[in-house]
Amino acid sequence: MARSSTSAAPVRRLVIVESPAKARTIAGYLGDGYEVEASVGHIRDLPQPSELPAEMKKGPFGKFAVDVENGFEPYYVVDADKKKKVSELKRALKEADELYLATDEDREGEAIAWHLLQTLQPTVPVKRMVFHEITREAIQRALEATRDIDAHMVDAQETRRILDRLYGYEVSPVLWRKVRAGLSAGRVQSVATRMVVERERERMAFRSASYWDVQADLSAQDRASAAAQRFTTRLVAVDGARVATGRDFADTGALTDRAAALGAGLVRLDEAAATAVAEGLRLAGAQGLSVTSVETKPYSRKPAAPFTTSTLQQEASRKLGSSARQTMRTAQSLYENGWITYMRTDSTALSQQAVSAARAQAAELYGAEYVPAQPRTYASKAKNAQEAHEAIRPSGDVFRTPAQVAGQLRGEEFRLYEMIWQRTVASQMADARGSTATVRLGGAVDVRPPAGAPQAPSPTGTLEPGSHRVELSASGTVITFRGFLAAYEEGRDEERHSGGDAERRLPQLEEGQRVDVLAASADGHETSPPPRYTEASLVKALEERGIGRPSTYAATIATISDRGYVWRRGTALVPSWLAFAVVRLLEEHFDHLVDYDFTAEMEDDLDRIASGSEDRRAWLSRFYFGAGGAGGAEGASAGTGGPNPSPAGRTGLKPLVEHLGDIDARGVNSLDVGEGITLRVGRYGPYLEIPPADGAPEGAEPQRASVPDDLAPDELTPAKARELLETAGDGDRELGTDPATGRTVVARAGRFGPYVTEVLEDGAPKSAKPRTASLFKSMQLQTVGLDDALKLLSLPRLVGTDPATGEEITAQNGRYGPYLKKGTDSRSLSTEDQLFEVTLEEALALYAEPKRGRGGRAAAAPLRELGTDPASGAPVVVKEGRFGPYVTDGTTNATLRTADTVEAITLERAAELLADKRAKAPAKGGKGAKGTKAPAKGAGAAKGGRGARAAGAAGGGTARGGSRSTAAGR
Repeated sequence: MARSSTSAAPVRRLVIVESPAKARTIAGYLGDGYEVEASVGHIRDLPQPSELPAEMKKGPFGKFAVDVENGFEPYYVVDADKKKKVSELKRALKEADELYLATDEDREGEAIAWHLLQTLQPTVPVKRMVFHEITREAIQRALEATRDIDAHMVDAQETRRILDRLYGYEVSPVLWRKVRAGLSAGRVQSVATRMVVERERERMAFRSASYWDVQADLSAQDRASAAAQRFTTRLVAVDGARVATGRDFADTGALTDRAAALGAGLVRLDEAAATAVAEGLRLAGAQGLSVTSVETKPYSRKPAAPFTTSTLQQEASRKLGSSARQTMRTAQSLYENGWITYMRTDSTALSQQAVSAARAQAAELYGAEYVPAQPRTYASKAKNAQEAHEAIRPSGDVFRTPAQVAGQLRGEEFRLYEMIWQRTVASQMADARGSTATVRLGGAVDVRPPAGAPQAPSPTGTLEPGSHRVELSASGTVITFRGFLAAYEEGRDEERHSGGDAERRLPQLEEGQRVDVLAASADGHETSPPPRYTEASLVKALEERGIGRPSTYAATIATISDRGYVWRRGTALVPSWLAFAVVRLLEEHFDHLVDYDFTAEMEDDLDRIASGSEDRRAWLSRFYFGAGGAGGAEGASAGTGGPNPSPAGRTGLKPLVEHLGDIDARGVNSLDVGEGITLRVGRYGPYLEIPPADGAPEGAEPQRASVPDDLAPDELTPAKARELLETAGDGDRELGTDPATGRTVVARAGRFGPYVTEVLEDGAPKSAKPRTASLFKSMQLQTVGLDDALKLLSLPRLVGTDPATGEEITAQNGRYGPYLKKGTDSRSLSTEDQLFEVTLEEALALYAEPKRGRGGRAAAAPLRELGTDPASGAPVVVKEGRFGPYVTDGTTNATLRTADTVEAITLERAAELLADKRAKAPAKGGKGAKGTKAPAKGAGAAKGGRGARAAGAAGGGTARGGSRSTAAGR
């Protein structure tokens, strides 16, 4: 709770926002009589079916917590961890004369406000208060311009929530049965995964092409300075035919159709030809070339628009190395503490006050000439632009410079604020200006074979020996007025065939001027495959296709990472083989659900619902039941805009799932590598399989080999697969005979790693079990010998007997490494070799020490110290654990997620992980899910009270429901 004043006031007003940080900031701007509370996000949601009351589990809500047969009525319950908060809000409301719902002005914020209204059931006047920045002026303006809850926006949010529930609950079980348990499918996450997989397929199908060109360093007299100046050029034509570059080759390795159509007008140099041309240029030497043309034209570059959610995520990834999730977490903190405007927006527009602030600051810091005569305006280019009215910018009518906030903001918050400030100010600055010059040079060179070269085939490759006319080119840009570049320059993603366009000055030349050749060299090139998506480029691609909302991209990327669908190599997103199997199943059996256009159309449909031109029930009916609709479709109007065919014309989700037919799970999880080798996605990971060779004994097992986790799919060529299979060996590798037992000892590649075992003799009792031992980390399956194997099989080793207790102490190799065991007490050993070397005295000394940490290990030094946890007040550190790095405050441990790294995790993120872990801990006295149903408020109360919708601002507000999706189906 945060109060703006402790003094009594004639009118008591309760203001509810989403977060405690936002509450604290707003409370400082409100006058006497205002009490500000935080709901801490959504207070109600659709329950899991298992959490429904017993009497409802067999009814229409039992499958989805949504009654699909009766208007897609949702059943909401107060979250178990929000019951206490709801009680606190109700107590505060009893003391209030007015209620202000000040949640964010987007669909999620509107839904939170409505859920609060539904749950609190206020009897006092209710006002909806909205603002895009948290400043004193903005809060005062919002108090004077309250409105009703927007029922259409709540409709759109609820439709999206139900849509994700239907999608996830119908499709995910198919993945569980046919691919692997625990997987999830979602409207946006599955399409994003498909995009990453398709890019990898392009890389797998890619065949590189080689080509050569020539680079020459020339020297000419600059006509302005009269001094000789050196500059670099590239060969662009030979005898009038253009020299082939990487753009001329298709991903098949052959020339593109357009390039091939040039015929003799295109020359593809090989190494011999390029080397011969380079040598000819070197021999031309002084005055060897002349200028054939000089083209100069003005250069102008405009600043980028202010940040939207999407462009902020992209730029933070490029410039700051932040994930989309980290960026949004930091931006949320900056917004709630009053530093920037609302961070979920598709708009590039700035308010008049912001434009004036940016222009004034640019003039003050850089000079009046850096500000254009007229303010700049920007129009959003994104499909489905919606939600907030303004771009992301520093808050206030006067911006605080990075220097002014340096004492209050630190680390990620400061860097992100600085970038937002720079981009906002630069957006209202003048163009960068200069000139671009392109010079062409030509001359005749003598192409000769190198000394001692064979005469056939052509010693000069693709060029015949003799004199050839060559043309070289160079371009340069000179910035004469930096304009907005003085404040900010936008980053760029990796591109194919991108040429450098950095500022470069060329000498002033004129046609006919002679130049000297100082050096020349032949350069070989290989065409490159399409670059993998990074977080930045995936966000950009999703936005360009109109898939999802920028505000959901961070959660989408985090979800596909956490589900194991993608992993990171540097900044690149690499799809796992698991993702290949999931995408294949969806493409073959749920094709339109992962169709890019269809997914984008759904966003358009949600926009129509938000505007009131589409009825949510009619739309959901078409999506779930199909074009004809069913159940709740009857009587549902199509809205003021009339019926819309999307997504009609396609099979509904329900009949699609009911008529799936047989799905070949083995086929879905198999990919042809080539040369008879198949990759299979198994329960414990991907592995290679090749059938037994011809002539193998009947019943022979296929040869198998695991695929390393860090091997990208496009790197698994047939040759690499053969190497892995050969490394894994053909079944058992016989090491010899154990002289003590007479049994054969073999080495094998197992599901959990290589190991050695003994082969039981024929006729051995069924109860007999062979001794087995995993190889040490220092051992290799291909080189382990009989002596090593016998030592391993001798474990556990009796070290001795504790004279004090009479208990035996043994040395054993376990799942988590080597250790000593005495009764139920264990102590870890530091190396595997100690299993055979540790003495009784050393073992007793270990047991004499206090046991610290799991397995008796001394507590390892933390990997990082992050600061003090705001919830527990204890220091938070990052440690290395058995299952990977984790954060801990000494009481609660939380494993780092796939998208988190030891180097990048912040205190805020660690606190979030710890809070999530505490929230998931089982409540004392029974399961926390029971009894979470909202209190009954008549027939429709818990369901959302569809019939109770009203437009009352003074006392009633509106009635219905909605909820933010945490990750499940999106």
